Amino acid sequence: MRELLLINASPRPAASVGSQLANELIDTLRNRRPDLRVTRRDLGVVALPPLSDAYANALTRRTPDTDPVFTVSEGLIGELERSDALLIATPMHNFTLPAALKLWIDHVVRIGRTFAATPDGKVGLLADRPVYVIVSSGGFHRGARARQPDFLTAYLRHVLSTIGLFDVHFVYLEGLVAGEETVKAECEAARQRLFMEPLFASLVST
Repeated sequence: MRELLLINASPRPAASVGSQLANELIDTLRNRRPDLRVTRRDLGVVALPPLSDAYANALTRRTPDTDPVFTVSEGLIGELERSDALLIATPMHNFTLPAALKLWIDHVVRIGRTFAATPDGKVGLLADRPVYVIVSSGGFHRGARARQPDFLTAYLRHVLSTIGLFDVHFVYLEGLVAGEETVKAECEAARQRLFMEPLFASLVST
C-alpha cells in the first residue's frame, strides 16, 4: 500500500473517539512505512459545497467531465482513484450517516464517471480496493444490547458497491455515552479488530 485516503466525517474530529483511532492507525503505519502517502478529508472542518442546479443540469445533459461544474466532484473522485485503500471514520447520526459524509458520497457517485447505468442496473467503474469504516455511536445497535436500528452499515456497503468497492470492513465503537469504562473497552476492542485486519497487520508487523 502506497497511498491511503482518510475520510473523516466527524463534526468535531479533535474530540472524536473514532477520529482518534483512525489517527492512531495512520501514525503507526507511518512509523513503519515512512513513504506512505495519506490524503485527508475532514468533512466536518472543511465543508463540501452542496450539489447545485448547474451540477444537476450537467448530469442530465451528459456534460463532459472536464466542465468546471464538476471540478469538486472530479477532485474527490481523483483522490479515491489514486488511493490503494480507503479509511472512513464516521459517527452514526440519527441511525445513519451524517450529512457531511452523504454529501461526499453524492459527489463521488456519478453516472458515467464512477458507475454506468445498464439494463441490469448500476455497474461500478472504479477498481476495487480495501475500505475500512470506523463507526462511532453513543448507543448500541448490535447484539443483545441493541436499542436502536442501524441504517448506516447496509446503506454504506450498498452505495460503495455501486461504484465498484466491494471489499468493505466495518469496525464499531458503540455505547460511547455509557461511561468511561465502556469507552475504554470499546476502544480497545476496536483497536484490536482494526490492527488485525490483514492489510494493516501485514504492514505493522514487518
